[in-house]
Amino acid sequence: MLENVRLRPTTAEDLPILFEQQLDPEANHMAAFTAKDPSDRQAFTAHWNKILADDSIEKMTVLADGQIAGYIVFFEQFGSPSVGYWLGKPFWGKGIATQALTAFLALLPVRPVYARVAKDNVGSIRVLHKCGFRQAGEDAGFSNARGCDVEELIMVREG
Repeated sequence: MLENVRLRPTTAEDLPILFEQQLDPEANHMAAFTAKDPSDRQAFTAHWNKILADDSIEKMTVLADGQIAGYIVFFEQFGSPSVGYWLGKPFWGKGIATQALTAFLALLPVRPVYARVAKDNVGSIRVLHKCGFRQAGEDAGFSNARGCDVEELIMVREG
């Protein structure tokens, strides 16, 4: 487990690293609900420029021992306040996501907070449980990364 995990506001300078992280095929499969074409840098940059310009979206870059490990966001999804995160594959399994999500949730004044996760994404489900989320429902949606419908869990943290 890395001890030096911190968050800072995401900037345009982070985008090249975040783009490279989201190119990993295994990461896309795990996340399931990804961009149509993760290799389309122009679409990625346009999407992130909208996120960076939107003050209603809280976005933080996750740093682990000074390296950009990924990002975490707070946004509205299907009418509910929601969180999402992405870590580059080299940062998986080290407790970074749990530490980052714990710190991020401490910054949010809103409860309940929801998260959606592919039903077979065991690592992310474990992170959400460790951070106080519980299953509140199930859904399914089309996964660009998998080319089919994927079952997902709707998770909620109320406190």
